[in-house]
Amino acid sequence: HVQLVESGGGSAQTGGSLTLSCVASRYPISGFCMTWFRQRPGTQREMVASIYTGTEAKFYSGAVKGRFTVSGDPARRILTLNMNNLGPDDSATYYCAAKGPLEAWMPPSQCKEGSDYTNWGQGTQVTVS
Repeated sequence: HVQLVESGGGSAQTGGSLTLSCVASRYPISGFCMTWFRQRPGTQREMVASIYTGTEAKFYSGAVKGRFTVSGDPARRILTLNMNNLGPDDSATYYCAAKGPLEAWMPPSQCKEGSDYTNWGQGTQVTVS
């Protein structure tokens, strides 16, 4: 089990930036998906950005690619999401999540699948106006 605590949410103006952080009770150095999701009111939760630890393969949703950057620091057990050029559609509750280890036959892109994550943070609110 991995405990996750997010921070860094808040308000930003359109075009602005925010950085979210997620501190993990443990940060497996290989085989795990460390991922940011978000959920806007009335919509389903969606994957935003993910790292597959070990290979450090990264995955982004089309909505944030080129604007958001995900990074991990295993030594400090922190997953970071740098968000630039924010717009109102980025307003949501952002969640940090982890799952793994993936089965050996699974591709790292399995990190994008959100239905089987078993470790979730409490969420942090981002509001862009």
